[in-house]
Amino acid sequence: MLTDVEIAQNRKLLPIEEIASKLGIKEDSLTYYGRYKAKVSLDRISSFSRKGKLIYVTAITPTKAGEGKTTIAIGLTQALGRLGKQVALTLREPSLGPTFGIKGGATGGGYAQVLPMADINLHFTGDIHSVGTAHNLLAALVDNHIYFGNHLNIDPKKVNLPRVIDLCDRQLRFIVIGLRGEGVVRESRFDITAASEVMAILCLSKDIHHLKEKLGNILVAYTYKGEPVFAKQIGGIGSLTLLLQEAIKPNLVQTLEGQPVFIHGGPFANIAHGNNSVVSTMMALKLADFVVTEGGFGSELGAEKFFDIVTYYYPELTPDVVVLVASIRALYIHGEGKQEKRDLSTLKKGLSNLKAHIKNIRDNFNLPLVVALNHFPQDREEELKVVKDFVREEGVDVATVEVVTRGGEGGEELATLVLSLLDKPSNFKRLYSDANSLEEKVNKLATLVYGAKGVKWEKEAFKKIKELEAFSLHKLPVCVAKTQLSLSDDPKKKGAPKDWELLVRDISVSSGAGFIVVYCGPIMTMPGLPAKPNAFLMDVDENGKIKWLS
Repeated sequence: MLTDVEIAQNRKLLPIEEIASKLGIKEDSLTYYGRYKAKVSLDRISSFSRKGKLIYVTAITPTKAGEGKTTIAIGLTQALGRLGKQVALTLREPSLGPTFGIKGGATGGGYAQVLPMADINLHFTGDIHSVGTAHNLLAALVDNHIYFGNHLNIDPKKVNLPRVIDLCDRQLRFIVIGLRGEGVVRESRFDITAASEVMAILCLSKDIHHLKEKLGNILVAYTYKGEPVFAKQIGGIGSLTLLLQEAIKPNLVQTLEGQPVFIHGGPFANIAHGNNSVVSTMMALKLADFVVTEGGFGSELGAEKFFDIVTYYYPELTPDVVVLVASIRALYIHGEGKQEKRDLSTLKKGLSNLKAHIKNIRDNFNLPLVVALNHFPQDREEELKVVKDFVREEGVDVATVEVVTRGGEGGEELATLVLSLLDKPSNFKRLYSDANSLEEKVNKLATLVYGAKGVKWEKEAFKKIKELEAFSLHKLPVCVAKTQLSLSDDPKKKGAPKDWELLVRDISVSSGAGFIVVYCGPIMTMPGLPAKPNAFLMDVDENGKIKWLS
């Protein structure tokens, strides 16, 4: 059986201009990065008018290895292509942190992949590096301002801006900078680049002018009097924009079966807003009849943030239908079972997690829904029947999907169901409104989406709310940072936990991006490597051929 990388290496790719032509993109709108990837000029969406239907792919609560959500999104795109539909896919860029850590790459698997696989999973077109450089330049400018006179009267203990790096490194979670007289000595930290506000701004900006405005609105520090200081007061916003002028252009690649794919932006959904750029989704919707996109982790993370943050600013991006990915192996784990002991009673117990995610999409957001049951080789027919019967009893359509082994052909049942739902009215609604206070917004998320009985606020978090209210920064949408491994804020709680309280331990405002980050439970903005990271498994031979990459 061929590995993912062997399948990718054996596939003959189409020249990227041929992929672009499928969407009517001419060569003068392309900036080439080799033969098989290119950036597309934003003039393709200068006057955005939506043509296509938007299909949003999310998942139940994943296990550590993921449940194949990206693979399903790719396979669904290939299946729609096989059915003769003009389709495009939009995805986030993989981060080097998970690639060299525990999860591996993020370009799909088997016969449902986006290519060129290795390029996308590694440096790609350099967007993430551009984001990291722009972020770190701003951080350096803030410290430089303090060093040379500090005329804004910034309190060094209240600088909000960490440094960032696109790797997992727990040693950088807490650091001391300015030692040996090289600046003001203070505590700081590194975040992974995916958590950077600059990354969120890149993904939520509609053009270069919007990008510049948002960069200037980043809250970088507070003064000794407690007043906020914004990046535009520091200066250098033009330089930050210059670093990002190419990064804001969407990247065009292809599926294994030759459908167009825009891969752009890389915020994580557990510590950021978890969705690809609005410019790539807009471009796809303007040029294709059907657009598939996916958000990070479960429906309570990437999907909720798309519904409550992205569509808050861009209501024209409201999805037409949602695909909810589930797997037998994950449902066993949510039933507190183990992979080697698979009994149907445990599987049925784990269905509580699937039920909670169905409720989130159908009842909380009023969106049409279909469940995609990702078929793994060890799955038995009686297990598949239990899950499919349960979903149908919930009044939801369900399809078994085998795109890993069969490519687009294995996703045609799902594609047919999706097409049948696209004209169904959704009466979409967001979970909260501007009239709700910050506490009310978090309480709605906790009780309606996560299943908590309430919210417990640590003293520091409650103090931050009052600070935000004093400067009218409290009315923005909420971006909750919490574990992806549970509906709760405790990664050990499986299924659909009951009788628990969401612990809010800190709050920060991403005023440039346009949301408030609420930190819950033990979540970290800088992940660590596992005991045996994927970095030990990857190599390249003397001919430049990659020996392992997933």
